[in-house]
Amino acid sequence: MAPVPPTDAELDTFIRARLASLGIDLDQLPAGSVADPVTGSPGRDSVLASLRSFVRSTVTALAAYQLPAPAGTDPTLAMALSQQPAPMLYPSISTEWRA
Repeated sequence: MAPVPPTDAELDTFIRARLASLGIDLDQLPAGSVADPVTGSPGRDSVLASLRSFVRSTVTALAAYQLPAPAGTDPTLAMALSQQPAPMLYPSISTEWRA
């Protein structure tokens, strides 16, 4: 069975929850799709429409991305290798985080 794409209401709930976890409240924006003439803030509806478009188009592409495996790598290991942490320019900085 193919996955059913989320509705606009489901995406709005997801977007609001993700933004709320970061401390961003969309209710602070002016209602509707017209920008506030005083502050220039976009309308809440236009922001949600833009974010829905972003989630529908970009997130699936990012989720499907895999880092290329070195030549000669067994295909069964390629997925596991793509989950490895990216190399760091200064690994000593992260040593404290991993200890």
